[in-house]
Amino acid sequence: MFKKVRIEGAYKETMALARRRLLLTVFGFAVIFLFLAFRTVELSVFQALSDTDRRANVSNTAILARGNVIDRNGVLLATNLKTRSLYADPALVLDPLAAAEKLAQVLPEFTVSELEQKLSERRRHVWIKRHLTPGQARQVNALGIHALKFSIEDKRIYPHGNLVSHVLGYTDADENGLAGIERFFDGRLTDPQQAGEPLQVSLDIRIQHVLRDELQRAMGVFRAIGAAGLLMDVNTGEVLAMASLPDFDPNLVRAGDIKEKRIMNRVTSGVYELGSTFKTFTMAAGLETGVIRMNDVYDATDPIRISRFTIRDDHPQARPLTVPEIFAHSSNIGAAKIAMDMGRDVQRRFLETLGLLEPAVIELKEVGEPLPPVSWGDVATMTVSYGHGIAVSPLQLSVAMGAMVNGGTLIPATLVKQSEDRFPEGKPVISPVTSEQVRQLMRIAVLQGTGGLADAPHYRVGGKTGTARKASKNGGYGKQKLSSFVGVFPMDAPKYLVLVLLDEPKGTKETWNYSSAGWTAAPVVRNVIMRAAPLLGVSPKEEDETRYQTVAHLVTDSR
Repeated sequence: MFKKVRIEGAYKETMALARRRLLLTVFGFAVIFLFLAFRTVELSVFQALSDTDRRANVSNTAILARGNVIDRNGVLLATNLKTRSLYADPALVLDPLAAAEKLAQVLPEFTVSELEQKLSERRRHVWIKRHLTPGQARQVNALGIHALKFSIEDKRIYPHGNLVSHVLGYTDADENGLAGIERFFDGRLTDPQQAGEPLQVSLDIRIQHVLRDELQRAMGVFRAIGAAGLLMDVNTGEVLAMASLPDFDPNLVRAGDIKEKRIMNRVTSGVYELGSTFKTFTMAAGLETGVIRMNDVYDATDPIRISRFTIRDDHPQARPLTVPEIFAHSSNIGAAKIAMDMGRDVQRRFLETLGLLEPAVIELKEVGEPLPPVSWGDVATMTVSYGHGIAVSPLQLSVAMGAMVNGGTLIPATLVKQSEDRFPEGKPVISPVTSEQVRQLMRIAVLQGTGGLADAPHYRVGGKTGTARKASKNGGYGKQKLSSFVGVFPMDAPKYLVLVLLDEPKGTKETWNYSSAGWTAAPVVRNVIMRAAPLLGVSPKEEDETRYQTVAHLVTDSR
């Protein structure tokens, strides 16, 4: 009996121990199961949510495409294209080196070591390359590497490549505007309330092609290191074309991948001493204030010696000159004497009124700061009269020149197409009478002066040459030159202005080795006008020769 009790007790203890072990085993399996379930949820649901958040942060284009940009005639300048971007989940890569070797064959811009490093990172998402071509996407997919995945994104596309690069600018991989119109109108182009509404700019892609083509040709002929130009409506301020060379392809741009000389917009960012084009403002100020009259005479027989400087004429007539002759023959001596008669205060106030002492206003962030004289004494007053000792951007010069010919109203430049039934407001700077006198001077400068090669038959071109030595980095001036020409047409009813700037042009056999503006920049303006005028609806016609008789008889043609 006692033995039976002991056996039953041992049996009960054994069963209890077995139950405890079984419960412990079940609990252990339960813990493991819950852990695995949690990891599954974490890797699937949480990772999916993380990927969603990441994509939202990386690119908002999946939610809202960036707005299109079109020219004044509706031609597409910038738009979006759906592309595939490649990323990897390094946790799924079994052999990073082997995968990198395969991938490098499809994406040769990466080295094997670069790809191996990406595929070995301790993150669940690593970008490999954004915006693949369809061919690249097919090749990557054919590799069969499970860890490589695609994300659909929008890529900014510029159908015309280099043609409008400096004006349009570009975006980064996440479609943030970094330069040009893309940067200035970044908020407008990404505004949900304006989604689907394109931004229409003032540019005419046809005129843009003409301008860039002629600048490129001139750079080759005269072996210039750079060129710039624009064509604008002097009555509305609309810029129909703006080009800066050398340029770049915004479709291929990457951060830090463009040299500064290519990325700089010479029309708006560059500031230069633009030489004798400033004589236009000297004449306008003198006529407007009554300091000079058309038939006044200034002695330009001998150079002016002041302090340690000597002011000479590049086209010396060595005789007394009338006001129109000073302008037509581009006399530095005559302009300096007119400026001294006006005085520095009048000169400075006039240039300030024209906006030449502060940055230009336009829908671009890339705008240069003008460089006026540090000390505006007698020497500066004389040299500024013919465009030396003061540096401005070609855009500033163009806007101010537009006011000289459009009846006297300063109208800011714009890159946005203006309404045809709304005339832009401007600021009166000279009287219509003075403006008419300036127009006569500019026409005579082409008919009988230094701008003869800018004359486009039957389009009544007026203008002014500008040749200046480039300032040296070590102070003073070097031997290299900038040549520029500002032309306006048709001069009897001014509508359009064309500016051309050539950086360090060299003379040719055809120019008798001269590299001044009359030989280099002026003919480029003529070529642009001859090609652009028919596209702009400006008809050629015979000129009313009596219009300039009152000025022409005051000029002795010595070309």
